[in-house]
Amino acid sequence: MKISKIHHVAIICSNYEASKKFYVDILKFLIVTETYRRDRDSYKLDLKVSDHDTIELFSFPSPPLRPSKPEACGLRHLAFEVDNIEESVDYLVSCGIEVEPVRIDLLTGKKFTFFKDPDDLPLEVYETQVKIYS
Repeated sequence: MKISKIHHVAIICSNYEASKKFYVDILKFLIVTETYRRDRDSYKLDLKVSDHDTIELFSFPSPPLRPSKPEACGLRHLAFEVDNIEESVDYLVSCGIEVEPVRIDLLTGKKFTFFKDPDDLPLEVYETQVKIYS
């Protein structure tokens, strides 16, 4: 078997409308398909993050809470690449999103920070752009 790439990331939310607003209106992901599955009383929202990345946002009645503190076994967080960490943080704060202080990745020297979605899922913005100062 040879895996060529990650196809999608699936997220289950507790409040579909709040999460849809967060991922579409604030993070600006594009809606590809929105489906209501009557037999499951559940929505499935396919979101385009970039030309190669997709998030599937699911809603289910009364999903169990995600254990996250202290760190639980499993997916730790979802990271998004940005060109400018300061602009990204300013934008998130202007949208009323609480953002942790920017840190430097000791292994790469790159800037990053964390914030949370409406269900406290930890999300990261990670600056990969190399800045050249003249």
